[in-house]
Amino acid sequence: MATLIDQFIGYLGNERGLALNTLESYSRDLKQYQEFLEKGGSETLVSASQSTIVAYLMYLRKQGKATATIARRLAALKAFYHFLIKENVVDRDPTDALASPKLERKLPKVLTVEEVDLLLAQPDTKTPHGLRDKAMLELLYATGIRVSELTSLNIGDVDLQEAVVRCRGKGSKERLVPMGTMAVNALSAYLSQGRPKIIQDPKERALFVNHHGSRLTRQGFWKIVKKYAAQAGIRKEITPHTLRHSFATHLLENGADLRAVQEMLGHADISTTQIYTHITKSRLKDVYSRTHPRA
Repeated sequence: MATLIDQFIGYLGNERGLALNTLESYSRDLKQYQEFLEKGGSETLVSASQSTIVAYLMYLRKQGKATATIARRLAALKAFYHFLIKENVVDRDPTDALASPKLERKLPKVLTVEEVDLLLAQPDTKTPHGLRDKAMLELLYATGIRVSELTSLNIGDVDLQEAVVRCRGKGSKERLVPMGTMAVNALSAYLSQGRPKIIQDPKERALFVNHHGSRLTRQGFWKIVKKYAAQAGIRKEITPHTLRHSFATHLLENGADLRAVQEMLGHADISTTQIYTHITKSRLKDVYSRTHPRA
């Protein structure tokens, strides 16, 4: 049975081109489902019925899992059984009539322009690592790319002359995103004065490297952001995507076209981008209620 999961993950990686993080998430979810079946003892991945899957979803609910987590687990099961049908391993899909639980769309947390300025002013640009951190933060806020896209960048993906960055998003789709003068200047300083002092192997292609001289990880970057947020005295809850959310919100607040923002963020569906219009509306209402004499 574990082989079926491995075959499915291989299919998602090789034929669908899904990102490593997504593959790991699918694998983890399916293996936990398999453990649930093994504890029950009566059904396997192949013989599982719809009632068993409903029992599994109810079990997750009793465990206190969030609605979003349960929806993701069900999505993994639906994709898995669709694959098994395609491969003629099963002749019926036990998830076919099951609808995903309705998700409450939470508005992502964003920083104000002043808070972004404060955060981006924290790195000590007199040091090689400070130059690196400044370049990463400026680039992330200038382009709105995902943290995974940022850490995956190679030197050849940045064109300082044209002021664009080439990144690979979900499904390995490539897109070119423009960047501003501040990001170009920060990257230029890092590449000329910072990176050469951090790398140990001159053949290293990673744009951003850790203190060992190898590619910086998402976790490594996240520790850096949390450090500077604390240093800046920013008390808001910050996530790895906070600068991405702030990038999109600030663009829309200043009149950017929704389709253009969608393209820069790499969203396949514009409905994903529209969440940021809700943020700008809620902020306008907040400003109105605080400032209008008859609010």
